[in-house]
Amino acid sequence: MKKASLLAASAVALGVGILAVPGAASAAGNSYQAQLGAINGSGASGTFMLSLNGSTATITEHVSGLAATFNNNPYPHVQHIHIGAKGQCPTMADDTSKDGVISTTEGGPAYGGIGTTLSTSGDTSPAAGTTLTVAPSGASFDYKRTFALDDKTLASVKAGTAVIVVHGLDPAKLPQAAQNEKSDLVPSLPLAATSPALCGTLTASQMSSMPNGAAATGGGSTAGLQHDGLIAGGAALVVAGAASGAMALRRRTATAR
Repeated sequence: MKKASLLAASAVALGVGILAVPGAASAAGNSYQAQLGAINGSGASGTFMLSLNGSTATITEHVSGLAATFNNNPYPHVQHIHIGAKGQCPTMADDTSKDGVISTTEGGPAYGGIGTTLSTSGDTSPAAGTTLTVAPSGASFDYKRTFALDDKTLASVKAGTAVIVVHGLDPAKLPQAAQNEKSDLVPSLPLAATSPALCGTLTASQMSSMPNGAAATGGGSTAGLQHDGLIAGGAALVVAGAASGAMALRRRTATAR
């Protein structure tokens, strides 16, 4: 009987240990993702993952299909975490000027102002929001950076109202009425340079990291998948199996007597 009790107790302890694997239960609360969809007919797409450790965010992103060049150089695509509004991506109904392009300010009521600039280096505050020299560039790019979020952005991410916006359109693809317009943010630039091209709302995720190759190849893996239900189910099977073994041991002990 003592052996059976010890076996059952060990099984329970093992099950609890599985449930307590570091990061297993907490990944869903600390990871956020966004599928980036095309705006203004950009034809682009992307995947965005944000993992939190306190206020420190590790961001992994892949985008493709953006405008490739600007003034014969790789096109700089400023990008941000927008906060403080509805937590949504705008639609053509938000094009109040009726020029066929949703400008950054026209999209503001849906996604809000800049909370964090997703720059390649240096400043990540709203002040760097239109600094082209620290923006990722080209038709496709992979972005990864770790830095601290300010309180407002962190609160918006956790509340589900943070929106990822990547800016920069091909001027030649804008409707004729908008091709000669100036940017609503930087009047020295054309409207296309700062208008949104990709948008996606950050939502809580059960992935602790972006699937390998998901955006680039259409494939992926389950590496980093932390699903509480699967872990709990596995622990239950361990406990059930051990309990069954304990019952068999008790029967053998009784027979021997």
